[in-house]
Amino acid sequence: MESAQDISGMTNGPHRHKETWWWNEEVAEAIREKKIKYGKWKKENTKEARMVYKKSRQNAKRVISSAKEKKQKECANDLNDSECQNEIFQMAKQTVKERQDITRLNCIKGASGKVIVDDKGIKDS
Repeated sequence: MESAQDISGMTNGPHRHKETWWWNEEVAEAIREKKIKYGKWKKENTKEARMVYKKSRQNAKRVISSAKEKKQKECANDLNDSECQNEIFQMAKQTVKERQDITRLNCIKGASGKVIVDDKGIKDS
């Protein structure tokens, strides 16, 4: 186990409570309704329940996109406000994390045949 940790490293795991910059009560209500309709569809397993769930899912997507757009417009209007600048950096950081490749671990074999995983060792090789 220890040698696997030395080679592969350890991850911290997913963050439990992500903060979403566009979240509001309207979005929370739409998501709550969508989850309820999903559970009802899975219990009943009927076409009518599936159609109700699909409409609820579409509504949730619409509410989320409008909340994102509204929040972006608010921040665009208040660019000089320090709180809004922090939110802009948070939005950019979240976007970068969403688009980041899952496998971020770099490793190569050195001249001696050993696997090198630390950044300094890779740069020296």
